[in-house]
Formats: sequence, structure tokens, C-alpha cells
Amino acid sequence: MSAISTPEKMSPVEMRASIGLAGVYGLRMFGLFIILPVFALFAEDLPGGDNFTLVGIALGAYGLTQAIFQIPFGWISDRLGRKPVIYMGLVLFAIGSFMAATAIDIYWVIAGRVIQGTGAISAAVMALAADLTREEHRTKAMAMIGMTIGAMFLLSMMLAPLLNQWIGVPGIFIMTGLLAIAAIVVVNRIIPDPIISRFHSDAEVSTGRFSSVLSNPELLRLNYGIFALHAVLMALWLIVPLSLRDAGLAAAQHWQMYLPVMVLSVILMVPAIIYGEKKAKLKPVFVAAVALLLVGQILLAVTQQSLWGMAGALLIFFTAFNLLEASLPSLISKIAPVGAKGTAIGVYSSTQFLGAFVGASAGGYFFQHYGIYAIAAFCALLLLVWLYLAATMKAPAAVRSKMYHVEEMDANRASGLSRELASLPGVYEALVLANEQVAYLKVDLKGFDEEKVVQLLKGNA
Repeated sequence: MSAISTPEKMSPVEMRASIGLAGVYGLRMFGLFIILPVFALFAEDLPGGDNFTLVGIALGAYGLTQAIFQIPFGWISDRLGRKPVIYMGLVLFAIGSFMAATAIDIYWVIAGRVIQGTGAISAAVMALAADLTREEHRTKAMAMIGMTIGAMFLLSMMLAPLLNQWIGVPGIFIMTGLLAIAAIVVVNRIIPDPIISRFHSDAEVSTGRFSSVLSNPELLRLNYGIFALHAVLMALWLIVPLSLRDAGLAAAQHWQMYLPVMVLSVILMVPAIIYGEKKAKLKPVFVAAVALLLVGQILLAVTQQSLWGMAGALLIFFTAFNLLEASLPSLISKIAPVGAKGTAIGVYSSTQFLGAFVGASAGGYFFQHYGIYAIAAFCALLLLVWLYLAATMKAPAAVRSKMYHVEEMDANRASGLSRELASLPGVYEALVLANEQVAYLKVDLKGFDEEKVVQLLKGNA
């Protein structure tokens, strides 16, 4: 491939791979999300379900094993191949789902959820997406996967109460297991086998990059943020379904609350994202969203007896939640060193799942022993710390990541080319990795002259 080959469209193979992998990832995440709005109601009738500490552990257990296994599974895929690791993960997820479906008590559900989490295929899926797409289209493929995750979250929130009415929570667990099996078929039949499978710094975790990621105070702030965001989300799912029912909305009608809230929250958050990106106001928008999340969380605690009050609180909460969920990965990409983006995203993702476990487990404990306002205080404390960290963080530079294929070269030549690229107008950071045959750039699009990059790479081809 030429260093200046930058076709506008993805090839049919790249498009098929991107859509297929987005579907696989989406099916799996749908299986994790779909249980959230209905599990607390289901657990009431399970032996041991009157212990909310155990209910919280059951709800969040998948997050612990997901956080533990996600990065190692990515490393294993470098050795055994992407697809075998994805198959193994999906089989484990299906086994856990079927176990949870046949649960006779809360402990068996916990075991099933633990096994669900061991099916940690996220890193392997991202690595396979990188194997199957060229540098100039990889961001598009990752964006397609990311959008699918968001869509599955919104869809699951709206469909869960209806599915609970039709097939019950055991039926939902069976459905998630079947979806995992369907995902195996998609991987086998639709997604191409990579011609070359290699390490990709933009999509995978490197042990050599851990120190630069874990010592970066701005990345640590963002990692705390995703931890707190999902901890609060999971804690609230222990009480929101019960509060809606106690306020007079039958469980089968909860979708009537979630549907308009989710749709409106997406509509409201889009202008804020556009404003933040276009006007380089990411930090003010980000801080405002954290503050709004805190307000929504507090309102949920004080309006639990009113359906209209809860509707307003949920709208505020999920508008902020969706905005932050969309903003955080973008901020990670802007702040992470160009050669450590994959490592930064991997640590971030693992922290997210850890937050889900801690939030659900701690939330269940506080609810069990101290009541609903203890959960509210726990969540408020997490968000107050985040608000301080967000308000005191450095404003991220208005930059974008760019990748270019380069021809074979030795390490010394790659180092020299890195320095030349970094000296070009609008280039904040540049790194050429000879072993990956790729140039990673972080650029200011307003002052960036891509033609000069193309000419330089062409001259070094």
C-alpha cells in the first residue's frame, strides 16, 4: 500500500468486517444491558433475593471478571488468534447466561454473572477490527462499534420491561445466551479472516505503555470519571425500578417511562457535543455534564414518590450520562500519547467495568443496611469527587488523531521521520512505528496541512 493511498470509502471487506464486529459487540452488550432495568424486581422472588447486598453483587458481578480478563484476553488473541479467543469468550458468556436462567437462588445467579463476565472479548474484537481495516479507515470502524454499544444501551432500557412481561428474566437470560451463539455464527460466517494479524498500538494494550498511561494525571482523572459514572449507574438500577413501581407504575409499564426519557436524552445531548467540539469548549461542557449528573442523581432520591418528578430526574440524569459516555472516549484519545492510545483505552475500559461491580455491590450493601438515602449519599460523594477532578483538569487541546501507512523502514529512519512529522504545522505529536508500518499523528485540524504530511511520507516511501 502506498503511503499516500487514502481512498474516501471503506472497501467492501472493511465494511463487512466493521458492520459484523459492531453486530457481535452489540449483541453481547445488549445481553449485559438488558437485565439492568428488571433485575431488582426479579430478585425479590428468588431465595436470597431479600438480601440487597447479594442482589447488588449479582447485578454487578460480571463487571469484576470483565475488568480482570479483558486485557489478558487481548494479549492471548495476539498468540492464539483473534477469532478463537472471541469464540471462547462468547461460549463463556452463553454458559453464564444459561446458568443464570436456571438459577434456583441468588447465589446461582451470581455464579452465572461471574461466568458471563469472563467472556471478555472487547480487546480481541478491537484488535480484529484493527487487523481488518486500513489505518485511514480504522477510526470509522471503531466509531461504528462505539455507536452500536450506545444504541444497544438505549434499546435495552426500552425493551427490558416488555421482554420481562413476555418471557420473564429467566427468558431474557436464555435470549442473551442465544444471542451469544448467534454472534459466534456471525464471526464465523460474515467476518473475514485477517490476512496479517499484528499488534496495533491504537487498538491494543502494550505492557511497555502502562507506566506512561498510569502516571498521566489527566488520564487518571478520566479513568476515575468512567469508574464513578458506571458505579452510580449500577447503584441506581437497584432502586429505580422499585421506586417506579412504588410510585404507581406497574413493572410492565416501565417502558413508558424509559422510552421518552431515553429518546429525549439523546436529542438533548447532541447539541452539547457539537458545541463542545466545534467551539473547542470540551471542558466547560464536560464539567457542566458532571454537575448535571449530580443534580439528576439527587433529584432521583428526593422525587421517588412522584412519577413526574422521577421522569424529570431521569431525563436530567440520562442526558448527562449519554453526554459523558460519548465524551470520555474522545477525551482519552485527545490526551493519551499517540503511541499509547490503545493502552489508555484498555485501562479506561477495564476501569469502567470495575466501576459497575463496585457501584452495584456497594449500592446493594448501603441499601440493605441503611436505606435508599445511603445509596444517594454514596453516589453523591462519588460525583462530587469527580466534579472537583473535572473542574481542575487541564482543558484538552482541540486535536484529532490521524494514522498513515508507511513503507518498511528501520528504527533509526522511523525516529527521524517522527521528528520531521512533528515539526510540520498543526502537528502536536507524531510517532512512526516501524514494526507496525504506521505513522500516528495528533493534529490541530485548523492549522494542519495534510498535503505536507503526504509529501513527506511520499518522499520517505
